[in-house]
Amino acid sequence: MKKYSLLVALMMLCFAGICQKQQIADTTQKVIPGRKNSLAQQKKPYVILISADGFRWDYVDKYNAPNLKRFRRDGVHAKSMVPSYPSVTFPNHYAMVSGLYPSHSGLVNNSFYDRNRNDSYSMSNKAKVADGSWYGGTPLWVLAEQQKMLAASFYWVASEAAIKNTRPTYYYIYNEQIDMNNRIAAVVNWLKLPPEERPHFITFYLPQVDHAGHTYGPDAPETGREVLYVDSAVNALYKAVKTTGLDVNFVFVADHGMTQIENKSPLGIPAGIDTAKFRISGDGTLVELYAKDKTAIQSTFDQLTKDAQGDYKVYLKTNMPAKFHYGASDDWHNRIGDILLIPEWPKVFNLAKRTNLHPGWHGFDPTVVKDMHATFYAWGPAFRKRITIKSFPNVDVYNMVSELLGLKITDKVDGTRALAKKILVKKVLKRRNETIN
Repeated sequence: MKKYSLLVALMMLCFAGICQKQQIADTTQKVIPGRKNSLAQQKKPYVILISADGFRWDYVDKYNAPNLKRFRRDGVHAKSMVPSYPSVTFPNHYAMVSGLYPSHSGLVNNSFYDRNRNDSYSMSNKAKVADGSWYGGTPLWVLAEQQKMLAASFYWVASEAAIKNTRPTYYYIYNEQIDMNNRIAAVVNWLKLPPEERPHFITFYLPQVDHAGHTYGPDAPETGREVLYVDSAVNALYKAVKTTGLDVNFVFVADHGMTQIENKSPLGIPAGIDTAKFRISGDGTLVELYAKDKTAIQSTFDQLTKDAQGDYKVYLKTNMPAKFHYGASDDWHNRIGDILLIPEWPKVFNLAKRTNLHPGWHGFDPTVVKDMHATFYAWGPAFRKRITIKSFPNVDVYNMVSELLGLKITDKVDGTRALAKKILVKKVLKRRNETIN
């Protein structure tokens, strides 16, 4: 009887574990009921914004990705796209869809401390990620929905959160259990909906290249295989969308690049940091110190500067170089550390004392480390044909997509019209001017 009871208890524990796992990996599509495209918005173009995480600016040529080569040849090809600082995943995905530098959007890092809340945000904390109050600005899907244009997201940073009390009409909670064929099928099904229910702005996210780049390094054959996988997935998406008969525009981007670091002798926690006086946030390519005792800031800064020995730079928030857009005057949400430690490439910090530090990293200053630069291609009826443009800042993507869709930007943003004017066809630019006038 005791054995039977033990067996039942174990079975119940296993069942609870399965249920918990299924709850975490929610694969069901979410639909906000009652929304319709206005008649005016039904006449607007369609855009699919595709992000391949960690897809460095030179990967298509480095690994000879045939489909992306064809798409860039027939459309727009930027020499590179420059990520915002810090060049990490969450801040830069949000920079593209909000038009704001991380310091202005409030999403200042993948993980950070908020003094006003006395609370921390982390990309690994699903409850925080889904809490719209952490995000400033008006993401593209919110802008569209506010103007009676439906939006959909097969993943994007913050797309699960109700920012300004608004989510995309159609969206999924992030997980990696839905296979590529079903992801593509979902996009096609969205585009086959009746005009009043059909999304005009769609996001689509691919994590594979970033995973491989971290684990094996940017020069590894495993990374090359994932580049070719993404190349084939984008082509499959393109061909499937073509079956709808709609003239859809495609924008292929990445949040950042990837570089090989010195992972055998990483930097530890500097001796000059007194953890009784400072809260430490970050690791790897950016460490931020939040003072519990403001009187300790200057003396700690002076000590760390002496101890750096060329391995890292030390900045006060009040003297950060303007190029970072990451200093005191940019800290709109009071979330940047009082002291910042930035390692000199190829060094990284390992404050978490990980035993097997990955060889591939990002997060470095993109004005110094070109490997941080990302890919940008665009093709479709709204884009000029066969042109190459110079590198540009990723916040300009917001203005370009807004203009393509005929949406009015309602907030102050850091992005400009420079990208739109270079790559959109004249009739799209003309329509924008007519809408404003």
